[in-house]
Amino acid sequence: MEAVPVGEDGAAPDEQVMRSTTALHGDDSDISRARRLAGGFLTRARTEYGLLVSQRAIDLAQLVVSELVTNARKYAPGPAALDLRIVGGMVEIGVWDCDPVLPVARAADAGRVGQHGLEIVVAVAHSFEARREPVGKRITVLLTLADETSRAPTGRWPLENGQI
Repeated sequence: MEAVPVGEDGAAPDEQVMRSTTALHGDDSDISRARRLAGGFLTRARTEYGLLVSQRAIDLAQLVVSELVTNARKYAPGPAALDLRIVGGMVEIGVWDCDPVLPVARAADAGRVGQHGLEIVVAVAHSFEARREPVGKRITVLLTLADETSRAPTGRWPLENGQI
């Protein structure tokens, strides 16, 4: 983890950015390793950098990382990367994998067993983006670091039937 100089990487002139990038090797240990990395990253942001990071934010970040890395392992076997970045009051979670096919959230179905991960991620996210890269794709999720009881998450993803 490194502190990026002020003004770089999209930060406002008076903000510092904290960032961690980790290569995932495409094996069975990736999911638990990525969860530990996300939890440790946010815990260090709180304890070493004095940032306001709620336990809820840590738990949600670990959930989001787990779901995104699980999907990368399941649908794009091979190498992947996990990027964690703090800018302002948000943590940006990025997962890159080598498959260019963008994920599609399915319409809600209480009877469906499994395949609810993307729905969960979108529901807890402040924002969600999936985009193709020159090689593969990148999924980027923003989560709020501090609890905000007055504001609900605003993540949206078009479902198969066009509903949001």
